[in-house]
Amino acid sequence: MTEVRVTRKAADRVLSGHPWIFASDVADRDGAQPGQPVKVADVRGRPLGTAHYSSASEITLRMLSRQVEEIGRDFFLRRLRAAEEHRRAVVRHSDAYRVVHAEADLLPGLIVDRYGDYLVLQTLDQGMDAAKPDILSCLEKIFHPRGIVARNDAAVRAKEQLPLEAGIVAGEVPESVSVRMNDLALRADLLRGQKTGIFLDQRENYRAAARYARGGKALDCFTSTGGFALHLAAQCESVEAVDSSAPALTTARANAAANGIGNIGFEEADVFQVLAGYASARRQFSMVVLDPPAFAKSRRNLDAAATGYKDINLRALRLLPPGGILVTCSCSHHVSEAMLLEIVAEASLDANRTLRVLERRTQSQDHPILLTVPETLYLKCLILEVM
Repeated sequence: MTEVRVTRKAADRVLSGHPWIFASDVADRDGAQPGQPVKVADVRGRPLGTAHYSSASEITLRMLSRQVEEIGRDFFLRRLRAAEEHRRAVVRHSDAYRVVHAEADLLPGLIVDRYGDYLVLQTLDQGMDAAKPDILSCLEKIFHPRGIVARNDAAVRAKEQLPLEAGIVAGEVPESVSVRMNDLALRADLLRGQKTGIFLDQRENYRAAARYARGGKALDCFTSTGGFALHLAAQCESVEAVDSSAPALTTARANAAANGIGNIGFEEADVFQVLAGYASARRQFSMVVLDPPAFAKSRRNLDAAATGYKDINLRALRLLPPGGILVTCSCSHHVSEAMLLEIVAEASLDANRTLRVLERRTQSQDHPILLTVPETLYLKCLILEVM
């Protein structure tokens, strides 16, 4: 096995539990090839484990094992079976869930989502892309899916000099797949839908938000395919759901119809403008949900992101009377929970609202978090009550 040697800084990082080694910390590449599994050693030659090598990314090595071992079909079969065993323990009320969450399942660069009888995978680095035949073979052995889609149209693949593409790689996959989530029937477009079809990481937060819906009118901002709105509808007099994506709203309306839900009004509009208009009109809601896309794609965007988060939270709070509930989310990894709490606190002061924290939540358990890999924690969800 090709041996790649790394600096003491990189060795210390691996020993601290983080799987990434950056290009600046690689001392000797020993002719390693793109996507190749390599032995990783410190500058003295002491083994650190096995990693996938990338010739293009700033993240040159992604650790697969703390042992020096062969990375082949048997390796992937063990890791994928372990990942599915964890899901059997934590997933409830759904046949749509994440099977592999990259680093959090010790398979960096690999995402696998299950939608009933169908699977969607993303191979996001050179190593996982090269291993795709073995991975597909293992997935077929474990799950016996009717079809598998590769959603390799994620922008991060460009950093690996990999093509952006999406297509069916095994079996047959219909244009729309029906799944069950929290006793609701939802439609997922596995080839063109957001992420790998629908938002699986909010599944547990949908149920949590519904517990605090106490009648009245709710406003679901950035509704996408209607996740929060559909879960709130049974507990509310009516729900207004707003998003700027016409295709997403088409799916949301179909989801509402499939579940016999008739008290949701879907509107294609800019959420910032809608919130400003409702505040000017002194509209009030019993609950407002904010689930925006990531405002901070990198640390360089943090200041602008903070301004955006404060703006929407300030406008939302002006729509809530005493007893009203704000559900506010951020999927920006670079915005920590502490930062989000501070932003919402500042917005509450500007809106002259006193907030009680009811719950501090994160992504669903099928998107696990590794304690020593902070990048695996990205979704924050706060449920707050106006006093």
